[in-house]
Amino acid sequence: MNQSQEQSQDQGQSQSQGQGRPDIRAPGGATIDGSGSIRLRVLHETHYRYASPVALSRQLLHLTPREFATQRVTAHRLDIDPGPSERTTAHDYFGNQVCSAVVSTPHRQLGLIAESLIELRPRDLGAVGAHRSAWELARDSLRAGADPGTAMATRFLFESPHVALDAEVAGYASHSFTPQRPLIEALLDLNARIHADFEFDPAATTVTTPLSEVLRHRHGVCQDFAHLMAGCLRSQGLAARYVSGYILTAPPPGMPRLIGSDASHAWASVFVPGLDWVDFDPTNNCLVDNEHVTLAWGRDFSDVTPTRGVILGGGEQDLSVRVTVSPEA
Repeated sequence: MNQSQEQSQDQGQSQSQGQGRPDIRAPGGATIDGSGSIRLRVLHETHYRYASPVALSRQLLHLTPREFATQRVTAHRLDIDPGPSERTTAHDYFGNQVCSAVVSTPHRQLGLIAESLIELRPRDLGAVGAHRSAWELARDSLRAGADPGTAMATRFLFESPHVALDAEVAGYASHSFTPQRPLIEALLDLNARIHADFEFDPAATTVTTPLSEVLRHRHGVCQDFAHLMAGCLRSQGLAARYVSGYILTAPPPGMPRLIGSDASHAWASVFVPGLDWVDFDPTNNCLVDNEHVTLAWGRDFSDVTPTRGVILGGGEQDLSVRVTVSPEA
């Protein structure tokens, strides 16, 4: 029998990440060089266990972090056990690196271990704070699509499988996007409202929970909050993409960091003419800087699922995921 597999982005996310506003400065203990860069090690371990043998498994994996101006991947490996009979690497429509693997050896367990060394450079948050243009100017610029960067951003203006643009979403967004309000001010307000209005609850939703239900019950995880923020922005004519990644949890002073307690994280990114893309984390009510590692981005979770596969056989399956993000020694 053919069965599908899909790993949820953050259903195991630790609740500590949904409370309070983390310090945007470098986390305590991180390695910082003279330029202000931070070096982190990310270990993402995924294990499937099956009740009966799997004769064939085909996997599509978004487990390789992206590279861009403020993030550099200095080392990366992706181990698959059992070893695949076919393995290819390519880039998807959004520029994310994707590994496609076929495991033809009969197996009762499948292990996927991705380890990366990441260098994060500080983002120009000062320029973000100084941006005072009204949000309507960004909306109108996207409608015109006059330059190549703006034209590319228009891919993120519309509905997608997990982001419905209905009246309820638009109504929630409208309280932040009042006439002639500066765009960054409106974005910070929306970010803060989602953080305050919604309770982090790993048991409240699944990967298929619609935004209407999240809005109604006001519970969810960072995946839901990123979808909601993206939907709110798109409902106002702004381009917003869903970002999949990881976050370094900085523990309270004097408390040890809980190695192995992290899970995948998600946030939203909005196109700001003149600044390019600016990332907001509504789960933590903060601008994204050097505590977040970007894995992939797309319209929503369906574009960047960490693991997605089809198997022949297997029966009942058990999935375990562990993510550790720690300063590089």
